Amino acid sequence: MTTIELLPQPPEGRHASEPWPQAKKYYFNVSSSHEEGGTRDYAMMTTKLTGEEGQVQRLHGVRVEFDRDRLDRPLMNTMRVVPGSEFSIPATLVLLAMGFVHPVHEGLIADLRVALDPRGNVRADTRRFATSEPGVFAAGDCRRGQSLVVWAQWEGREAARCVDMYLQGNSRLQSRNAHV
Repeated sequence: MTTIELLPQPPEGRHASEPWPQAKKYYFNVSSSHEEGGTRDYAMMTTKLTGEEGQVQRLHGVRVEFDRDRLDRPLMNTMRVVPGSEFSIPATLVLLAMGFVHPVHEGLIADLRVALDPRGNVRADTRRFATSEPGVFAAGDCRRGQSLVVWAQWEGREAARCVDMYLQGNSRLQSRNAHV
């Protein structure tokens, strides 16, 4: 079994400049499942699956790389293909466990010309949910990245109130945010 991850291999521990509890919680680890066998490879992107008669036989992909911030974290909006890194591996079963890197930039986000944060999410004020473009608001996963649905619900309600205030000058919608 081979596990392929789009992102670079996580660090083995926290960066010295990240004191607990601010430290990221995503570290490289080895569980008993990993010890039983299989390989893991990082910074790889699947480009296609090939096979015959509806049965997959090969997974094709490329290696990717990212610029990094001062804490050596990958900057998601800088992903690029490593030239000449194409590969192909045999496959009889492919299971997709896809997380969320950042919202798709092509289309609406690019057309609106909103600023992005270093992770590739829409940059928005966390008090008013306003983006860099007047009259454009962002909330939920497109602003904060992959998170719990309750955060998306809360931010959606708060953003709706902020939009109401922007359009009407005030709002009758209740806020659970002390900042607004």
